Amino acid sequence: MQERVVLDSPDIDRALKRIAHEILEANEGPSGLVLLGIPTRGKQLAERINALLTQIDPDYQPSLGVLDITMYRDDVASAERKIHQTLIPECGITDKVVVLVDDVLFSGRTVRAALDALTDLGRPRQVKLAVLVDRGHRELPIRPDFVGKNLPTAMTERVRVLLSQTDGVDQVVISQ
Repeated sequence: MQERVVLDSPDIDRALKRIAHEILEANEGPSGLVLLGIPTRGKQLAERINALLTQIDPDYQPSLGVLDITMYRDDVASAERKIHQTLIPECGITDKVVVLVDDVLFSGRTVRAALDALTDLGRPRQVKLAVLVDRGHRELPIRPDFVGKNLPTAMTERVRVLLSQTDGVDQVVISQ
């Protein structure tokens, strides 16, 4: 299997800093923001963005959670999936600007499941999407608000995000 690294650790750090700044700019400051990471790597990316927001704006009140979408997926019966715990910040999501964070946006089905899960938890004022990699090939009309890297790929290629917390290295790799 042939692999090539398309983002390394400094590239990922730079992309996440840019995303954090864009989130604050789009929200006109830190007020009312809630970050929800989609397991597995979306959770880790949300943690990093949360730490960056804290560094960038001293008025930011960390509001970080995890949104498990396993039971909302339309392919739940066809694949073995690990169920993760959903953790919503104490402030909740109602009337907040929720930023969903995921590693790769491909078909849009994960985000659709996340939107379904959100409706069971409250009614955000607004929902935004931050992804490290947008590879195109959407099956649903879903578009990210914050993107680390647009990465046009062939349908046969696989994009893997490796993060130091779980994989020991920060990289985005394309394989065929």
